[in-house]
Amino acid sequence: MRVTAGLPPAGRAAQIVAAAREILERDGAAAMSTRAIADRVGIRAPSLYKHFPDKAAVENALVVLGMTETADRLAAVEAIEPGLLPLARAYRGHALAHPHMYRLPAARPLPRHALPEGLEERTAAPLHRAVGGDPEIARATWAFAHGMVMLELDGRFPPGADLDPAWVQGCTAFEAAAPARHRSADTPAEHLH
Repeated sequence: MRVTAGLPPAGRAAQIVAAAREILERDGAAAMSTRAIADRVGIRAPSLYKHFPDKAAVENALVVLGMTETADRLAAVEAIEPGLLPLARAYRGHALAHPHMYRLPAARPLPRHALPEGLEERTAAPLHRAVGGDPEIARATWAFAHGMVMLELDGRFPPGADLDPAWVQGCTAFEAAAPARHRSADTPAEHLH
């Protein structure tokens, strides 16, 4: 059975995605060959094509999985502790815990054709709410968070640099720019990591 865009994989396809994720998380995208995935599942490489049309489709399934996990994590944090700073802390923590899963969609255009309907919007919704629904502030905030995460993952900050104050400063500035009626009245100035 082939995987249909937007639907979660099941059966052997789910095993293939799980194997691809294990390889990706451990060794990075370059190690995630069809042969390595097939070996991990215990099948021959050509058998992968019974379930996925190509390697890009496996990668797209991982993108969907990663975005779904991010959306779920952000929604859970928002339900417990509203505000931009807690969301940023969760976003950063999730990216640092899963750097290769984070990089997979970040290193290329987002495969929107492969996303379940509404996933991109669901992933972005907590951020939009935290900045009062202003799309420009939301984009700028996401660019800040993504840039900070990528610089941290790439080891571009000096060793031992305390990045928490920069995260607090950035989140405070973006939240202050949000429409007043939607600002969190008591955003905690706590550490992000």
